[in-house]
Amino acid sequence: MKAKVGVSALVLLFLGGLWLVAAPFAVGYQPRGAAYVDATVNDLWLGGSLAAVSFVALVIYAADALRELARRGKHAEN
Repeated sequence: MKAKVGVSALVLLFLGGLWLVAAPFAVGYQPRGAAYVDATVNDLWLGGSLAAVSFVALVIYAADALRELARRGKHAEN
């Protein structure tokens, strides 16, 4: 149960980061063809960082889960 909550939180953080990256263009506060406004730069850095960190954490969790499954499978053979 604890793992499901953690993975769910990481997925939500990842999606939130992606939204922050897309928001300036989807919502329209970044004018097309204009230099990036400060809010856009902030959203890109914060959203990109949030998405990257949560993605890395998800990959680490998945690798650990696969390692645990392999360990259990190895013990089941014996």
